[in-house]
Amino acid sequence: MSLAVQNAAYVLARLAEFDTIIDARSESEFALDHLPGAVNWPTLNDQERHAIGTMYVQVNAFEAKKRGAAIAARNIAAHIEREVIDKPRDWKPLAYCWRGGKRSGSLALILDQIGFRVTLLEGGYKAFRAAMLLDIARVVPGLQFRVVCGTTGSGKTRLLQTLQALGAQVIDLEALANHRSSVLGAIPGLAQPSQKRFDTLVWDALRRFDPTRPVFVESESKKVGNVAVPMPLIEAMRASPCLNLILPDPERVALLVEDYSFFVQDAELFCSRLDVLIEFRGRAVVGAWKASVRAGMIEPVVQALLTEHYDPGYLQSMRRNFTQFPLAQSLSPTDHSARAMAVLAERMIKEIT
Repeated sequence: MSLAVQNAAYVLARLAEFDTIIDARSESEFALDHLPGAVNWPTLNDQERHAIGTMYVQVNAFEAKKRGAAIAARNIAAHIEREVIDKPRDWKPLAYCWRGGKRSGSLALILDQIGFRVTLLEGGYKAFRAAMLLDIARVVPGLQFRVVCGTTGSGKTRLLQTLQALGAQVIDLEALANHRSSVLGAIPGLAQPSQKRFDTLVWDALRRFDPTRPVFVESESKKVGNVAVPMPLIEAMRASPCLNLILPDPERVALLVEDYSFFVQDAELFCSRLDVLIEFRGRAVVGAWKASVRAGMIEPVVQALLTEHYDPGYLQSMRRNFTQFPLAQSLSPTDHSARAMAVLAERMIKEIT
């Protein structure tokens, strides 16, 4: 482990001690990923970075540095005027940029000259990410996972949300990934985070758990949409005790129609998504499903999707990948309602935790 990564690991363990975590990178770098709770004070914004980079190539480094320094000084002054004037003497910020520290170092130097106690994250975001991934591997083995299994539509996500609302420890990977983890799982109008952002969100959740209490998690595959679950976590999940949530088919269909109401309201959207199943089910089968959707026969199509596509693949995957699935405790709520899930969650908390 490099000295920069060791330093980053030390800083990450102390994040709660800082009053403000300042990301001095550009807005697009910040959007891709950032430290938990960070605020974005760009020393150079995207447009400015591009202009200075072009000057490096087309003119020379010295001229580019002069122009960059002038822009950075103005931006830092604006940040101080906007964000720092009202800060007390004992305000303790952490600052970082990408790797070299020039952008965050410029800001830190001025804050230090004012008299603030500034901590600079050596190695920047790059060191943070390396330390964070190592920390996931460190934290995961100490946690007690309980994997909520169940065929599509059995209410796994609803149960996790209810458990969390009642105070249980839950990591909802689908919520972090903005995806419902199936070929039809993309949520209209909601983009998935980058892989780097997803990793950070997962780490931020894991690091907050009490290792003496169980952590409930859904039986996800290696990928949730376009993002991959960190390998230490997926391996731990696959070796952990399982709970098998069971709902009758009519209840599963009703639940899915509620949760995927955007498909009910937009038949053409549903049909366009069904096209991804042609390679699995064939053009004739998918064509028949699309005709039914356009005729308003949503429930029969959902039932067919469960019986013919999702259930066989899910059960095969569970038996192959989750070693304790054959020993899973069965959970059977009376129906798919919020009340039924609450009753089940309350019982689980008493019996399992």
